[in-house]
Amino acid sequence: MNNQEYLPRIIDKVVEGHLDLFGAVCIEGAKWCGKTWTATAHSNSSVYLGDPSGNFQNKSLAEIDPKLVLEGDAPRLIDEWQEVPELWDAVRFEVDRKGKKGQFILTGSATPAQKGILHSGAGRISTLRMRPMSLYESKDSSGQVSFEDICRGKFENTVTGDVSFSRIIDLIIRGGWPGSLGINPSEYTTIAREYLNAIVNHDIYRLEGVNRNTRKINLLLKSLARNESTTVSMNTLRKDILENEEEVLDNDTIATYLTLFERMFLIENQKAFSSNIRSSVRIKQADKRHFVDPSLACALLNATQEMLINDLNTLGFMFEAMCTRDLRIYADSFNANLYHYQDYDNDEIDAVVELENGDWVGIEIKLGGNQIDEAAQTLLEISNKIKGDGGKPPKVLCVVCAVCNAAYLRDDGIYVLPITALKN
Repeated sequence: MNNQEYLPRIIDKVVEGHLDLFGAVCIEGAKWCGKTWTATAHSNSSVYLGDPSGNFQNKSLAEIDPKLVLEGDAPRLIDEWQEVPELWDAVRFEVDRKGKKGQFILTGSATPAQKGILHSGAGRISTLRMRPMSLYESKDSSGQVSFEDICRGKFENTVTGDVSFSRIIDLIIRGGWPGSLGINPSEYTTIAREYLNAIVNHDIYRLEGVNRNTRKINLLLKSLARNESTTVSMNTLRKDILENEEEVLDNDTIATYLTLFERMFLIENQKAFSSNIRSSVRIKQADKRHFVDPSLACALLNATQEMLINDLNTLGFMFEAMCTRDLRIYADSFNANLYHYQDYDNDEIDAVVELENGDWVGIEIKLGGNQIDEAAQTLLEISNKIKGDGGKPPKVLCVVCAVCNAAYLRDDGIYVLPITALKN
């Protein structure tokens, strides 16, 4: 790879820091999200286990004797290490033997079964999660506003410029795949569909060695797409499949497939927030369901720009998914965690960011400027309810929106932030 072609990622600084602290760094995440490019940019030698050359010679060598593929200048990249799970223990042993930092970078697009891995690697191997590109990384956000500064209460009103509604929809359908940058918008969905085909028809079998029912897998994926950015239960997914596809999937099958999707980094749910409120308000604990990138849900629904314009409800969920992806990436960069809030009064906050010191930030995600007042009112009402019940109120409240030409602080103390102006 020519490093001059490498588009920097937010995770770069984290990788550099962890190479100074640990003997090895494992970068895991969805296929095609750019793990290999990032790892190559930080490595001095490499071996690719997915390389088909010589009838997958590299993989065969690793299976015969893992030490054979560990030799090379450090940091040495071992790409798709999960193809030979025994490599994990071999790397851990080599790290212990040499006693040096920054010896290896592993990349993995699936979590293997623990069989064959004898040691966790704690203290030797650091694991980092990488995701498809945020808008800032793909250069579709101006980066005029730092999300970390917002979370810490540092802010100045800023004119950010206009972004068209159609551009926002294009960004949702395109997704954050590096391979989608620069291609014709008419081809955006092709990338996401091929991604899904590769997962369903090849990668799940390679992960397990078990032939799964691809038709049922696709039915569940479509149901997840119809329920993107919601807290839908397994029972509701089952009923949704029956109603829309006239097919029966039992809960055990759904649970098995959902676990597979998680292991393939195809989905990444948003957990419920309650740990630090210290209020007696009853909080629901259901996860909010998300694909790792909104383009996948759009591809499963055959969503075009025209379709989404004519279905603003679905568009709203897809926009929330894109914002959640970006906010998660930005929050990770300063060791914060992303959740959602939903209580038994059916009051909801789309995203909650919890900082290392326990402070938390409430965020509503809205498509249009005409929804900002309503979103701000929701945030204030929930904040006051928690505070009135003796709980810990949010440090900061924000509305993240699509169509807005400025980032500003309202008179009621709520920040309004265009997603196309944010960075980490």
